[in-house]
Formats: sequence, C-alpha cells, structure tokens
Amino acid sequence: MQVVVKMRKMKFINKKAQMKIQQMAIMLLAVTLFFILVGLFVLSFKLASVRGMAAELEEKNAMLLVSKISNSPEFACGNAFGTGKLDCIDSDKAIVLKSSIDKYNEFWGGNIENIEIRKVYPAGTGIECNIANYPNCDVIKMFDKPIAGTALWNFALLCKKEDKNGRKYDKCEIAKIFVSYRSVA
Repeated sequence: MQVVVKMRKMKFINKKAQMKIQQMAIMLLAVTLFFILVGLFVLSFKLASVRGMAAELEEKNAMLLVSKISNSPEFACGNAFGTGKLDCIDSDKAIVLKSSIDKYNEFWGGNIENIEIRKVYPAGTGIECNIANYPNCDVIKMFDKPIAGTALWNFALLCKKEDKNGRKYDKCEIAKIFVSYRSVA
C-alpha cells in the first residue's frame, strides 16, 4: 500500500514539474514575441526616419541643381556678354537646347520632370517660347510637362544679344529658373 501511495505522490510531483516546465516555456515564448514586436516597432520608426532623410537629401540635391544649372555650360552666358557672369542664362542657348533636351535628362540626375525659365522683370505676357516666336516670349519650358510635384527655383539673369539700329547690345532681364523633380520616397 505504501508503494502505491508513493507512486501516486511521484505522479503528482511529476505532473507539477511538467506544469512548471510548460509555464516556463510559454513565458519564454511570450517574452521572445514581446521583444520581436518591440524590435519591429523600433525598426519601422528608423525606416520612416531614413525615408525622410532620403527625401530631404533629394530636395537638397535638387536645390543645388537649381543653383548650379544656370552656371552649367549648357545654359551659362560665359564670356559672351563681356565678363563672365554668375547665375546668368543665355536665352539663345536655352532655346537651342530645348530641341535636344531629352538627351540631357540622365545627365542632370534622371528624376528631373521639368526645367522652366520664366522672365520676371520686366513683366511679360507669359507666352511660351519656341523657335518660331523667339525672342517675343517669356517662358522657356525645357520639357513638355507642366511644373508638378516638388518644384524649386532660384533667380538668375536671362541675357540675349539684341540688335537696335544696326548696333548689337546685350539685353539682360531678371528670371526665375524652376526645376521640378519626381520624388523617390
């Protein structure tokens, strides 16, 4: 009889030990899942921060491009108007470049949607330039797309050679150069 009682006690102790082992396994699993969820939460915040930084960097690069584009050889006045001027766009070059601009899209970063030069002063009529109506126009759109998405701009001089009474002279006006780009983020 004593053997039977001891056997029952041992079964009861074994069951109790098994129950404790199962509770410990469930707790370890729960703690592991908790830390995995916390890790995913932190990772999602970091990823959002990285996307924000990428968009900020992209905007900074576009702003640098806006500042740099008026001094690039494709647009710059160079020494054609006497001394080399900074932030000076040769409108004659811009009109000629407009016809072959598709070749330059990858050159300027590939995500450029549009480059637009608008004469600001003296105020004009807002007529878009092409070879037929140049120089009696005010807006030079490099691509046939409207300014959309993120557009950044900077002031620049818009210069061209004019002829008055048989004398050639340099005519410079104030313009804004807009660069519209598609965002990666």
